[in-house]
Parts: sequence; C-alpha cells; structure tokens
Amino acid sequence: MATKISIHPVTTKESTALGQLMVEVYSSLEGFPSPQEQPDYYRMLERVGELATKPGTEVFVASKDGVLLGGVVYFSDMGQYGSGGSATQQKHASGFRLLAVSKSARGLGVGKALTEFCIKQAVAGGNQELIIHTTEAMKLAWSMYERLGFKRSEDLDFLQQGFPVFGFKLALSNRNNDQTSP
Repeated sequence: MATKISIHPVTTKESTALGQLMVEVYSSLEGFPSPQEQPDYYRMLERVGELATKPGTEVFVASKDGVLLGGVVYFSDMGQYGSGGSATQQKHASGFRLLAVSKSARGLGVGKALTEFCIKQAVAGGNQELIIHTTEAMKLAWSMYERLGFKRSEDLDFLQQGFPVFGFKLALSNRNNDQTSP
C-alpha cells in the first residue's frame, strides 16, 4: 500500500530545505521575476521557515516517506499576509501564500493536498473566506484552484514591483469541519 502524503508544521531541520525548494521552484517559473529582479522576495523564500514566528502564521510541509515534496505558508490572521493590495484588510478571512511543489513531485497531488489542508485550517478557524494570490506564471495552478471552488477576486489584485499578482477567494460558509474534500 502506498504511503500517504503527510502534511505537518515545518521543523527547524526542514526549514532550510523548504527555503531552497521554494527558491528553485519560483526561480524556474517562466515569466516570473528572477532573483536578480526581486532579491528581497527570494531572501524571504530562502527564510520561509522564519515566517512561522509571526502571529497567526504557520508554515507547513508536505512529505512522503520522509522526502520533502513541497510547502505552503498559512495565515489565520490576514494582517500578517504580507501582500500588496487590500488582502491584509480582509476580515473573517485567512489565506495562504508561497505554495511550492518540487519538480519531482509534480502530478502527485501535492499542491491539491496542501490547498485542501489550508481549506480545512480555515474552516476549523471559523473563517468565512480563504484568500490566495497567483500570477500568470502559475496559470497551471489556477485551474486547480477553480476546481476547488476559488473565484477570481479582482479587488485583491495588485502589482509587486510592477509584476501583476491576481487574487482569488473561496467562500467557506457552505463547508463543515468534518469534510474530507472540498
């Protein structure tokens, strides 16, 4: 029987590897700003585990048989979300950012598992919405988010150093705590 993907809070030991994975994933996206164009963004990715020290912020990793497959940063407090635009002012909402899946794990359902995990976190926290942002370079993920019920939310769009970033929202009002899939 195949081992299930495990999702858990990042450990100190995993933090550096997750940062490296995120830098590799984001720097390889065609059309995404490079480390030279946005060095502060990539420094934040390298130190992604440190985000868990902020209130209402958790960094989670996905692994299988002890192998790091990906990670995500979940925000139960949108004030800590750290994006441009209006997302940080959203009430009764949580969000996630920086979802990354290693190249070797693509197509295994890791991104979906991390997204569903964040949905469950938001429902358990009593939030009404889950907010995410993505870019044209991540268009492949858009269809997954839409299949899970996320809707484009242009009011959340912003420019990050001239680079367009697009907002999505998922209404959580029709979900319950014991759901196994959205």
